[in-house]
Order: sequence, then structure tokens, then C-alpha cells
Amino acid sequence: MGRVIAEISMSADGIVAGPDTGPEHRLGRDGDLLHEWMFEGTEADAEVAARLFAGTGAFVLGRAMFDVGVDPWGDDGTFKKPCFVVTHRPAEPLVKGPTTFTFVTDGLESALRQAKTAAGDDDVRIMGGGTLMREFLHAGLVDELRLHVVPVLFGAGVRLFDGAVGEHVRLERTDVEETPNATHLTFRVLR
Repeated sequence: MGRVIAEISMSADGIVAGPDTGPEHRLGRDGDLLHEWMFEGTEADAEVAARLFAGTGAFVLGRAMFDVGVDPWGDDGTFKKPCFVVTHRPAEPLVKGPTTFTFVTDGLESALRQAKTAAGDDDVRIMGGGTLMREFLHAGLVDELRLHVVPVLFGAGVRLFDGAVGEHVRLERTDVEETPNATHLTFRVLR
């Protein structure tokens, strides 16, 4: 059975989406700065980005992330694996090339159970947004947390850890990779 990995890019001050998120600014104003390391970074950054998909059998996303991402992700849906969207708004599955988005309305555990079934022995990746990631951490459903810290200070926007994550979530750092574009941190979540 694979691991449940929560993975997200954030600014040095903990912002995962800039201010004024919406259709015009899907990641908030200047929010694309948080992901430049994936597309315009070094060879080391490209290797880290490739690991997002290597060994991953399914993805879990929040509805807000889906809503702002579905158009830019294009005709193939970007992920090329089953995706489970945690939402309160039911919808029929959406197929975009090799990516199927299944809308799960009965909670985190159900979304994770479906993702694990789809992933088989591969990992399940919790991609965000920040609220969904906090909920998974609070529920004790995450094995590993990967943070890609970008050297920029936003000052305002959506902070990853503004909400409760439950009683102290203890982490053990297992890896750190530094590039000019981001510091890539990997933590094992201690139970």
C-alpha cells in the first residue's frame, strides 16, 4: 500500500495563494510565483517536480483548486491519473483525456478510500488547496508532508496553517533539497 503524501508550494511567509483569488487570478495576485520553480527552475527543481507524478496512482484535491485549475489544466487534465475532488456540490465525473475527476460529497475519508483503491500500491497525493490539506492533517490521514518553500514574501493571501491542524502535528524532517528557486522540504508525519 502506498503512502498518503500532502504536497504544496508556499511562500516563505506561508502563503499558498496570493490575495484576491478568483477567475481573474486563479492563484491570487502574483500567485504564479509560487510555482515558477516547477516550470522555470533548475534541473534539480525539474527532478523534484517529476517526483510529483512518479509513483503516484491518484490525486485528491479540493473543489476550489479544481474550479480555478480545470481550464488551465487543458484537454488532458494535467494529472493523467484519477483525481478525487472533495466537495459539497455533487457533479458527474469529468473526463479530460487520461484524467478523470470524480466529485466526492461524503467526506475526506471517502475521497481517500476511493483514491487508495484507484492508486493500488502507488501513493495518493493530496494536492490542496490549503484548507483541504489542513483538514487531512487534522484528521491524521497524512503520512508525509512535502513543502516547496519559494523565496518570496507575500504578506497577504491564503496561509497554509492559519486554521487548526488539531493537537500538535509532529513532523520528522527526512529530506531537504535547496535550489535557487525553492527549498524542498519533506517531513514524515509522526503519529
